[in-house]
Amino acid sequence: MTVVQLDLNLLTALDALLEEGNVAGAAARLHLTAPAVSRSLARIRRTTGDQILVRTGRTMTPTPYALAVREQVHDLLRQVRDVLAPSRELDLATLERTFTLRWHDALVALSGPALLAAARAQAPGVRLRFIAESSIDTPELRRGEVDLAANADRPTAPEIHAERVAETRHVVVVRRGHPLTLIETITAARYAAAEHITVSRRGKLANLLDDALTRLDLTRIVVATAPTERAAYEFARDSDLVVTTPEATARSAADDLGLVLLPLPLDLPPAPVYLSWHQRYDTDPAHIWLRDLARNTLTSAMSGPAETAR
Repeated sequence: MTVVQLDLNLLTALDALLEEGNVAGAAARLHLTAPAVSRSLARIRRTTGDQILVRTGRTMTPTPYALAVREQVHDLLRQVRDVLAPSRELDLATLERTFTLRWHDALVALSGPALLAAARAQAPGVRLRFIAESSIDTPELRRGEVDLAANADRPTAPEIHAERVAETRHVVVVRRGHPLTLIETITAARYAAAEHITVSRRGKLANLLDDALTRLDLTRIVVATAPTERAAYEFARDSDLVVTTPEATARSAADDLGLVLLPLPLDLPPAPVYLSWHQRYDTDPAHIWLRDLARNTLTSAMSGPAETAR
């Protein structure tokens, strides 16, 4: 008999028979009729080539083979139940797991430390691997090489699930004393006339800002691109270049580098943040726990007070 042909119900019946030592007791344990369990015993006997239980007077006695496999049968049945009905309880104190997170670099800087601290406080055995985003679309989420992504893009693949967890407005970032800081009201025309540096991992010189300016019959001057926001801020710190980025991720960098945040004079939709994961993790308790922590830290980090200055 092959594994495919084997009825796992026989394993349940055999476990009950060995525990109870008789058909009536096994039937009561399994909530079945005695004839049904007798038929199962007959099938077990044919499958194993052993009598399993033999009558001795008014009782039934397990055979040497039955006694030898009793614990093994019980363990096998427990393993089958663990596979087919895994526990939904999560013991964070004993959880040992490494999660790989592909987050936008600004989000790592903004809320990565808080996420790691929260995760380690609850589950000391958990490790977080933050990896850089690629300049091209990659299938790591689908292949299970990345557990959780966080960026401004909503995935389009149906097997990738996503949740919009936060959003923030765009702001203009310049050095202290920049000509734009001396203007009472920044107009779209004055904004466009400045020299700009864009943030693009792929080196794109244009983005949705240019679309908004085109609708106003304006064109900005883009003189450079930088692969990360932090790199763009370094350019702006020692020049008259203008950087336009999400406000939440610009706050801490502006404080560190002595930069100023100014209101953007364009009607631009807020920058969203999406958490994305493969559907295989939808019901994974550990992954659900991590998603909750990530959602909370990102929402908290991006909901700080809106501050712009001159």
